Order: sequence, then C-alpha cells, then structure tokens
Amino acid sequence: MKLDHILDGKKRIHFIGIGGSGMCPLAEILMSEGFEIQGSDMNEGETLDKIKSYGIPVFMGHREENINGAELVVYSAAVKEDNPERKAAAERGIPCIERSVMLGIVCRRYNRAIAISGTHGKTSTTGMLTQTLIGSGFDPSAIIGGKLPFIGGNSYVGQSDIIVCEACEYVDTFLELTPYISVILNVDADHLDYFKNLDNIKKSFNKFASQTTGALVLNGDDENTMDCTSDIKLEKITFGLSDKNDYYAANISADKGVHETFDFMHKGEKLCTIKLMVPGRHNIYNALAAASTAHYLGASPAEIAENLGKFGGVHRRFEILGTPGDITVADDFAHHPTELKATLNAAMNMRYKKVWAVFQPHTFSRTAMLLDDFADALKIPDKAIISEILPVRETNTYGIYNTDLGAKIPGSECIDTFEDITAYIAENAEAGDLVLTMGGGNVYMCANMILAKLKEKYK
Repeated sequence: MKLDHILDGKKRIHFIGIGGSGMCPLAEILMSEGFEIQGSDMNEGETLDKIKSYGIPVFMGHREENINGAELVVYSAAVKEDNPERKAAAERGIPCIERSVMLGIVCRRYNRAIAISGTHGKTSTTGMLTQTLIGSGFDPSAIIGGKLPFIGGNSYVGQSDIIVCEACEYVDTFLELTPYISVILNVDADHLDYFKNLDNIKKSFNKFASQTTGALVLNGDDENTMDCTSDIKLEKITFGLSDKNDYYAANISADKGVHETFDFMHKGEKLCTIKLMVPGRHNIYNALAAASTAHYLGASPAEIAENLGKFGGVHRRFEILGTPGDITVADDFAHHPTELKATLNAAMNMRYKKVWAVFQPHTFSRTAMLLDDFADALKIPDKAIISEILPVRETNTYGIYNTDLGAKIPGSECIDTFEDITAYIAENAEAGDLVLTMGGGNVYMCANMILAKLKEKYK
C-alpha cells in the first residue's frame, strides 16, 4: 500500500477527534509502538479520560496551534476539510490521513490481522473473539466498535502478531484493510444512502473479501454472503446452523430464553458445548463465527467454551442498566430492521410480563427506504414507542416522519422527545416489564432518563 511508509521517520502524531471510539484504539496502539501522540477534541467523555490517563496531551477545542510539532495528522470521518487543524496541516505541508486509512496501515503492521465484517453483529463478534483469544493466551491487539467490559474499553494492546478489528462497510471504509482472515457475518441491504441497492453492497463485500491474504470465515447459511464470495479462490471456512457448514451448532436449547446452549460441531465431530450469557439466535451465529475463527487459529475447544461462556456482552448490546421497581431497563444499538427483529424476538422469549420497545429511527434515508421492514420488526414487542427521527448527517428531503412509521404499527405511540417518552414509561410500565431502548443514535440517553425516573419513583 502506497501510504504504508507514511509512519517512517515520524515521531509525533496528532489526532483530530482523539476521543472518538475509532480514534482512541489507534492512538493507544501507536503509542505502544513508541510514537509521541497528542490530540484534540470538542467533548469530554470516558474515552478521552482514558487517553489522558496515558499522559497523552489533549487540547479541548480545535485550533491551528494545536498541531504544533506534529509530523502527521489523523482525523476522524466527522472532521471536515474546513476544520482549522486540517487547514493548518495542509498549509504547513503536514501529511493528513483519515482514520480508516490509518486503521489499514496499523493492521498491516501485524502478520495476522483478523477483520470482522457484516451488516449486523460486528461489535459483538469482535468482542467475543477478542475475549476468547485473550483468554486462550494468544495476546492479540484489538480494536472494537463498543466497550468490552472484559478489557475495560474498546481497545487492547497485545504483544503477539495478531490484531482483531471491526471492519465497517459504510462508505467502503473496510476497503482500506488487507486482512489475513476476513470474517463475513452476513450481507444485508443497509446504508442505501451510499450504496443505493443490495447489488452494490455485495460488490463491495466481494472486493473486501478479495483483498484477504489468508482465509475467509463465512456464514454459510447466509445466501448473500456465499453469493458475493463464490468467485474468490481462497480457503473458505463456513459456519452456521446447518450441518452442511464446516462448523455448526447442534442440539440448541435455551434456559428460559436467556442462555443459548449448543454443541459446537466441526465436520460431524462435537468439539464442546457452549453456553452463552447473551440471548438470541443471532448471538449463536456471532459465537459460531468467533469460535470457528479461534479454532482455526489453534484455540482448544475447552478454551473456546470457557471464554465464550464468560462473555457478558458489549456496551449497548442488550445492555441491562437496572431493575428499579422490578422493571428491567435495557439499551441496544439495533438500528436496522434485521437487528431489531433479532433483538426483539430474543426479548419476547425471555418471559417478561410485557416488552416495551422505545425506538429512535436513525437517518431519514434508512427510515424511508426500509419503512415496511421497520414496521414489521416493531410489531413484535407488546408496545412500540417511536421517537422523532435522528437526522445524523441528513436533511429530510424524503418527507418522512415518525408518524409514517407509527401508522403501520397497531397500538404504537409516536412521542417526539426523550422527556415525554420517559414520563410516559414511568406512568405506564409495571413490575415484570422490560423497557428496551433501541437505535444507533443517542437513545441511550433516554434509557438513562427512564432509569433515573423509575429509581426516583420506586426508591
């Protein structure tokens, strides 16, 4: 790769937006390699606290003088060209690269880079594999899209030649990677504001898979995954629920719908029994992907079973926040119909008295293009509450509103603000209920507000 030598002879690297979940791990890994790291950010937070704890200088706010002394500047995707620090770097002739480019460069400094891709399940699977490999003595480095309690954050610096990272397909970010092993969990219609249609998404995954140097670990039950990798001449390892796969789950059972238990099989031979702490059929697939990859790398069945059995989830993936008044408040990152269906079906099997889904639609384009699919998913819970749509990077050129979605879901409520949703839940939820906030935006704030209100009510 032409930019792989950009670190040669460099000492001081400046990160614009260093507190971002994708930036912090890169800063941490590069610091461990002996680079002097500094950065800037607009907002305080847990990730920034972690960065500062390493003694890394952090400037609050973006100003051109912040880059003084820097020989290379890395910026997150949210940082635009008119940012004063990017402009200053350009004027001074300091090379500037986007985070995904640096991720590719960093991963190529490891002999065995493992990239976890797919429309759904990336963060959970990356967390599962990271925890399994660390627990099995492989000592990998890791870059995860969410906080993994096992490592106290979303990054880990190991001493081996293995790095595990999440590979996101949005705007073709994952094409910056050339992994040793590429895991494809599933391929589904999403990010249609960029890809326009499923065919383009499949072409992108095909290109990503073709950049792999070692092996592909594929969901053999997912037609799109198998279709978009059919022409690639690499070693392929398949996983799924069908015994036609190399690795598969047999004798699946669930303890009160909470703990999924299954026999982990390899070509007809039982390797071990895995009992998960995280619920849902989708997590069996995630666990199979992690277990298959770990076994391929040389982890023993006993190590795989033990470490996957200890995996308690990652931040914002069916994360239970509290149970005031015997009302369970949980939060989940699901923001695509397929993810909503997987999580809500799991919730409905957990024998709560009533399941409340508080959903914040994420982007006008996704809501408009997948409206009927969202409606089908939100018919699953006992009661759906829909907040106003979070615009993210868009303007409402689609003329779409939360009421358009609500009209398709019998008994649903469209309540725009988190304050009003909190009041409604506090008034109507009862002991034995589950209140599950869902979305890719800031709906976790609503979960925290509901939790605080219920604690006040039932103290």
